[in-house]
Amino acid sequence: MIQTIVTHRCPKCGSTNLVKNGHDYKGSQKYHCKTCASYGTLQAQRGYDEATREQVKRAVLDRISLRGNERVLGVSRHTVADWIGQWASQLPPLETTLMDVQLDDVLELDELWSFVLKKANQRWVWVAVCRRTRQIVAYVIGDRSEASCLRLWQRIPRAYQRCHSFSDFCHAYQLIFATDRHQSVGKNSGQTNHIERWFNTLRQRLARFVRKTLSFSKSEHFHEAVFRLFVHHYNQACISQ
Repeated sequence: MIQTIVTHRCPKCGSTNLVKNGHDYKGSQKYHCKTCASYGTLQAQRGYDEATREQVKRAVLDRISLRGNERVLGVSRHTVADWIGQWASQLPPLETTLMDVQLDDVLELDELWSFVLKKANQRWVWVAVCRRTRQIVAYVIGDRSEASCLRLWQRIPRAYQRCHSFSDFCHAYQLIFATDRHQSVGKNSGQTNHIERWFNTLRQRLARFVRKTLSFSKSEHFHEAVFRLFVHHYNQACISQ
């Protein structure tokens, strides 16, 4: 039998006066240095390759939570959160993901309820969907007021602002959208079926937008970052179909 003795040194002060201090979420041994009073992980993993990052991104966009990534893929939830913020900040404007508009295109408009940190902090997601391409033309996350509806109108590309549109009977739409090109209808009319179906897709893919869920965003910035990442990925997928 061959035995190997390994001596670990504190990466900060170089001391060998170390004691065990439990394990991290990956099962790696943690230590406490008696000399400089620092804490850390012995032989901690340094960095992740692009394959792992891409695998994590696919998992995030398919309803696996941050803690789920930690359990299944062994990547810290804090690392995943940092990656999501980086990915979202590097995305181009949403308009660049859209197909060319056609004269007979129709927009479907609706709002989705969600919350941040606690259900009392409601965040409504206003979405405009092109009926022909199924792409998300514009979105806004805010309250359920006329101001949020105005922001949605302002984010719709100018070429799509000339399209006819349908929404529910939310009064804000009637105040913001031109009456000659917009119509408020009931859900049983079938004129908003595509956006209602897209909301079902969103809830299936991102658990934080489900009405009753244990997954939720702790900050508005992260709430929108995840949504923005999903919308860009969805629009790109519509082009490749």
